Amino acid sequence: MNSEPYKRYREAIFEKLQKAFRQEKEILLSAKWIANALKKEGWIYTSGTGHSHMFAEEIFYRAGGFARVQPILDPALMLHEDASGSTEVERREGYAQTLLSPFPIGPNDVFIISSNSGRNPVSIEMAQIAKEKGAKVIVLTNYQHSKSVDSRHSSGMKLFQVCDLFLDNFGDIGDAAIAFEGLEGKVGATSTVIGAALLQAIMVQAVGLILEEGIKPEVFISSNSDSGEVHNEALLSKYKHEVKIL
Repeated sequence: MNSEPYKRYREAIFEKLQKAFRQEKEILLSAKWIANALKKEGWIYTSGTGHSHMFAEEIFYRAGGFARVQPILDPALMLHEDASGSTEVERREGYAQTLLSPFPIGPNDVFIISSNSGRNPVSIEMAQIAKEKGAKVIVLTNYQHSKSVDSRHSSGMKLFQVCDLFLDNFGDIGDAAIAFEGLEGKVGATSTVIGAALLQAIMVQAVGLILEEGIKPEVFISSNSDSGEVHNEALLSKYKHEVKIL
């Protein structure tokens, strides 16, 4: 075993990435749903609570990312205003209904929901609402962790049980992966690295599927490149009235 802690973390990440990318069926089907949604001028909705909100930002207004992305970025569920308070909010039943009410989610859409534990009501109810409206629901979660804990929702269900498809990040229970002698708990979270890689892999695959049909997908280019500014301004002009935070 490598003695340097960073090498132990590196090996843990490499191992989990290999496992995650063996989910070929899930990656390909997710990409197919996204490609179909975009061909029908549907939207990619995406959300996560706590640190998982970063997955919504990962594919929103991003160089190389699709333009038709609607992120659900609610400050009360994020960390930048009240980190500990967000933990309480994500456990409130009924909050998701209020949060999603402004968004016209429908059968042409895909909703990607990220939650490492998959046990809290807001994420569970977002999935249930999106499915009721006919959208395909894709979940990023830690299957081992989720199975090891009780649901905090009155239904007793967890996120992986209420979606159309889930991808496992193969994280340790509790997310962090590296133990030190004399230290309570582990360090070195892995869910963000693995989840972001899976998401980008799905998006790349979806682009390939759309191009195979002779359709040019609407994709942002880095605004710091010479051609990016003009390209992106056209997309912003087209979609800013529909994606309020663009």
